[in-house]
Amino acid sequence: MIKVDETNKTDVLLEEIADYVLNKEIISTEAFTTARYVLLDTLGCGILALSYPECTKLLGPVVPGTVVPNGTRVPGTSYVLDPVKGAFNIGSMIRWLDYNDTWLAAEWGHPSDNLGGILAVADYVSQVQVAKGKDPLTIHDVLEMMIKAHEIQGVLALENSLNRVGLDHVLYVKIATTAVVTKMLGGGREEIINALSNAWIDNASLRTYRHAPNTGSRKSWAAGDATSRGVFLAMLAVKGEMGYPSALTASGWGFQDVLFNKQTLTLSRPFDAYVMENVLFKVAYPAEFHAQTAAEAAVQLHPEVKDRLDEIDKIMITTHESAIRIIDKKGPLNNPADRDHCIQYITAVGLLHGDVTADHYEDEAAADPKIDRLRDKMVVTENKQYTNDYLNPNKRSIANAVQVYFKDGTATANVECEYPLGHRFRREEAFPKIKEKFTANLATHYTWKQREKIEEVCFDQDKINSIKVNAFMDLFVNA
Repeated sequence: MIKVDETNKTDVLLEEIADYVLNKEIISTEAFTTARYVLLDTLGCGILALSYPECTKLLGPVVPGTVVPNGTRVPGTSYVLDPVKGAFNIGSMIRWLDYNDTWLAAEWGHPSDNLGGILAVADYVSQVQVAKGKDPLTIHDVLEMMIKAHEIQGVLALENSLNRVGLDHVLYVKIATTAVVTKMLGGGREEIINALSNAWIDNASLRTYRHAPNTGSRKSWAAGDATSRGVFLAMLAVKGEMGYPSALTASGWGFQDVLFNKQTLTLSRPFDAYVMENVLFKVAYPAEFHAQTAAEAAVQLHPEVKDRLDEIDKIMITTHESAIRIIDKKGPLNNPADRDHCIQYITAVGLLHGDVTADHYEDEAAADPKIDRLRDKMVVTENKQYTNDYLNPNKRSIANAVQVYFKDGTATANVECEYPLGHRFRREEAFPKIKEKFTANLATHYTWKQREKIEEVCFDQDKINSIKVNAFMDLFVNA
């Protein structure tokens, strides 16, 4: 339970986050190994997003042509930006296609969204250090900050549901980014606490843009916005900007009273490396994670149903409560952001095509009338055991089952998938696929020679740990 420290009136949660960032030594080999895969997977998602004009139109400096001395390089582009705008660029790229990692709990989110701020600040700090004749940061430092940002966002999400009060999960991105980049910028305990208090006072955006009838592309840049705001607040704090010690608990005016229905923010476990160790990779399909196993089941059924589409009477999707609340959608779907958050649409595409790709959400693919005909035949129901296992900290399953019934009274098997590819329980199976995904994503943008240089570093734990951040970013700038 988060209380007020009666000695100095500073909210204990602010202190606990600051102490974790500053003092906790991460000793988990599994966490560092997983973090390397998160890093390359997340960067690959950002590179793939550069193929989509709706994403690239948002990138670059505020004023066209601006180049910042020692600025943040944006992977796959020629932009050199201040770290705040750099964080927005990188954060928006990596989230654009809804293909980076996922964390599911009382609150949902994508902890690798924090890489926008972490990588932007790491590149900036490293170049400033080099200009002063000092040593730059290494990618090992970046991986450590990723583990800690994952942990802060994910542990907050375990029991503190923002969606229940209408707020977007990217608030936790802002909090996590703020904490770790304040340290990266040279801030100490006081500066981290001050920056965090301002991040909580900022609040978060509403979830309006994630739900019908307003689902839209803001959901793809919301995390970039949050991580960049974290960098901004961190930079203010290291310049000496004051904080607000009871930002969470102030009676009548604090976050808990004003925006959290007077509930107390709680931490159900101490900060360590739990979230990175258990994070979920989106290996196979760029789709909202609650539908990943539905997509797997649908793809498995594709050979059996692809030639019998007109004979289908009903399609049963059995799922868990969170999926029903977030992605159970009927009626028109207005844009790609709407479609990749619809379990019926994702399942229909899997049944029709035997695959689900980012292009399947675009208007041209969505114009296929067979998709909506299949959606109209779908019935979505909750399996209580799926819901219980989703919330069980020892399982964290994301189960779905799909069964197709035909007009002649026959039916397919009820194909159940409990753990998606990318779950901790399927990690070893996933790692080779993550490397394949990374290679495929790089191939959309880079020459084979540049890809070869990138992969030589990214596929070797020792090389990626020791490489300097500025040298690492050199690999990703446009050739």
